[in-house]
Amino acid sequence: MLPDISVKPILGVAPLGPVPLNKEKCYQLAMLESAYHHIPQPIDSHRVRTYLPKNPCPIPAYHYLNPPAHSDSFEYFQRLHPESLFFIFYYLEGTRAQYLAAKALKKLSWRFHTKYMMWFQRHEEPKQITEEFEQGTYVYFDFEKWQQRKKEGFTFEYRYLEDKDLV
Repeated sequence: MLPDISVKPILGVAPLGPVPLNKEKCYQLAMLESAYHHIPQPIDSHRVRTYLPKNPCPIPAYHYLNPPAHSDSFEYFQRLHPESLFFIFYYLEGTRAQYLAAKALKKLSWRFHTKYMMWFQRHEEPKQITEEFEQGTYVYFDFEKWQQRKKEGFTFEYRYLEDKDLV
C-alpha cells in the first residue's frame, strides 16, 4: 500500500516554491484588478434612450418633440451664446455636451483656471509675460453670481491653465 502524500497546490505551478512578484508584475496585477471592476457592460454600447414619461399628456403642436438636428455637433455649440455654454459646462458635468461647450469656449479665447474652476479671458494684452505666468486685466465668468466680471492686475499662473487640446 502506498503512503498518502500531500503536495501543496502551489508546487504544481511553481515547483521551486512561491516567487515574490517584482514591481512591474505588481503593477500589472493592480491594473488587471482595476479593469476587472470596470468591465464594460452590454448596455454601455447602446445609445441613451430619450425620456419616456409615465403619464403622457397632450403636447401643443408648436412644441418640439425631438431635439434639433445635429444638436450634438461642435458646429451647433459654436453658434450658442457664451452664457449658454457656461451653463452647459457647469450643469451638464461629465457629458459630451460639457466637452463640446468647453471646446467652443476655448475657440472663443476663454481659458479654464483649474485652481478657481472658472473661465478667464484676456481683457487686454498682458502687462507682464514670463515662463510661469502672465499678469494683466482679465474678464472671468463668476458662476456663483452668474455674471462676467473684470479683474485688474490678475496673475494667471500657467500651472493652473487647463491646456489639453480638445480634439
